[in-house]
Amino acid sequence: MSTTHARPTKPYLTALAITTAGVAVAYLAGTAFPVVSALTIAVVLGIFTGSLPALSDETRKAISGVTKKLLRAGVVLLGLQLSLPSVLALGPGTLLAVVLTVGITFLGTIGLGRLLGVPRGLAMLVATGFSICGASAIAAMEGVVKRKDSDVATAVALVTLYGGLAIAAIPLFGGWLGLDAARIGEWAGLSVHEVAQVVAAATPAGSAAVAVAIVIKLSRVVLLAPMVAAVGVCERHRPADGKRPPLVPLFVLGFLAMAAVRSTGIVPGFALDLAKVACTLLLAGALFGLGFAVRIGTLIRTGGRALLLGLLSTLLVGTTALVTLTVLG
Repeated sequence: MSTTHARPTKPYLTALAITTAGVAVAYLAGTAFPVVSALTIAVVLGIFTGSLPALSDETRKAISGVTKKLLRAGVVLLGLQLSLPSVLALGPGTLLAVVLTVGITFLGTIGLGRLLGVPRGLAMLVATGFSICGASAIAAMEGVVKRKDSDVATAVALVTLYGGLAIAAIPLFGGWLGLDAARIGEWAGLSVHEVAQVVAAATPAGSAAVAVAIVIKLSRVVLLAPMVAAVGVCERHRPADGKRPPLVPLFVLGFLAMAAVRSTGIVPGFALDLAKVACTLLLAGALFGLGFAVRIGTLIRTGGRALLLGLLSTLLVGTTALVTLTVLG
């Protein structure tokens, strides 16, 4: 009887060990090189670990099951990074610029994906990551949209590539356009993909620019929950394997609940710091698992169309952000 229980337990213990090791390496590397987030590193580690032939099918299935649970928990904790009063303090003009930039980038990227012949799932993930908050947004959206695991890895790779280019482009073009430090910070917060990339892009303009960039960036994150919920409703008309996703995923409701708790101001600072680290670890584990299921050959075959979509989406978000800030901010 004990032997019967031991057999299904062993793959899960192995999966936990592999995932924990991958997350630890990704987190330490992300801490040492903060421009490249731990989430991106986790995907890369997952891809290469998943390519090892020695791992059994049972272990692979166990890793998939374990990391999907980590994803939901990580998105819920992401809500604790949002303080709604700080976002509202930006003012109606800037908030309208945020909503317009996110909406135009999201819908525009999906439209560009259709024109380029990019798979719908990949286009949806790229649109979410580029318009909202990079790998975290991709991790949240992949749970409600029909996609391939290789689409997730490709979308995260594009966020890393073009977000990295934006780190140099925002201060460079901001200087050429004669933008002041505050405007460069606003532009970075509204157009760059990952939070770490936003900080890096705004840093040349000074600490005040970094502060406003982070608040504007987090105002984009506020839109993650309604966007995922809206896509989840639309995806109910495209059920996969005869199964309909829930009307509003529970982890989205958890995200909103955590944002509400943070906005009350009752959560102490040390708890917020711990929650931020835990959120990063959980999402890194989730993306490690997604990368683990990817095959490098499939990823390479995605090719030039995905690269072009990433470039056009980056230009779209950057241009839209600058125009809306100029008119409304």
